[in-house]
Amino acid sequence: YQQTFKANIGIAKQRFNQTGGAHINQRMFGCEWDDEDDSTVGYDQHGYDGEDFLSLDLEHLTWVAPVRQAFATKRKWDENKAQLQYFKNYYTKECVDWLKKYLCYGKSTLQGTERPRVSLLQRSPSSPVVCHATGFYPDRVVVFWRRDGQELHEQVDPGEVLPNHDGTFQVSVDLKLTAVPQEDWGRYECVVQLRVIEDISNPLDPALIRCNSGGSRVAFTIPIIIGLLVLLPAAAAAVVGVLLYKRNASDKGHKPVDSDTSSENTDGQNPAPEAQPLTTG
Repeated sequence: YQQTFKANIGIAKQRFNQTGGAHINQRMFGCEWDDEDDSTVGYDQHGYDGEDFLSLDLEHLTWVAPVRQAFATKRKWDENKAQLQYFKNYYTKECVDWLKKYLCYGKSTLQGTERPRVSLLQRSPSSPVVCHATGFYPDRVVVFWRRDGQELHEQVDPGEVLPNHDGTFQVSVDLKLTAVPQEDWGRYECVVQLRVIEDISNPLDPALIRCNSGGSRVAFTIPIIIGLLVLLPAAAAAVVGVLLYKRNASDKGHKPVDSDTSSENTDGQNPAPEAQPLTTG
């Protein structure tokens, strides 16, 4: 696998007229399955130095080359009908079957739910009030502020969902109260929505706010914890693709990007069941 990528980089450097420097060859592939309508999506994408180089169109069974340097490889890979058919079967059937198995094995974790802990935080009396939810799973949570029962789209600054060290997640949404008198705070509340559990609602009550400014409020720091990502249904497809690819690669080898003068890959093998040497373009 490593040697194949090195060979691909060497070929790509020739295509782009590069003589030195550090370069990156990437491949991302896998499948997705929608358990509601049973639809599937397969993908196989190659990149060079962070830019798209080749991608597989499973519907038309052809490779798509967004840059001219990939045209030669596209032509040669398009001629290998056996390999294209293998990829179609792999990404639409075999990969999906493995994905379903992995989802079944990890059902208790992947489909489990952890209830979030919700706090109202404020660094100083002039700072925004932060609605901070943490410890929840999965990461598909909705956190928002509302006033008089109506969701606010102004005065708010939503943050991104971040992973915790234990596989759960956290997120914060700021509420700017610069122009809001404290007697109106009771009209505001933070709402957290997560599947299966009932909505969690925290009213904007000064007594509930943890603050760094001292006084009657408890000091706090907002934890920003960067942890390990856990396996999610959306990410499971990529994991399945990697596992299956390693299995196939160990058994059958892998085809690198072809040079303009080479008629076969570096190890002379092809991951398709019916291997055929590629011809020069």
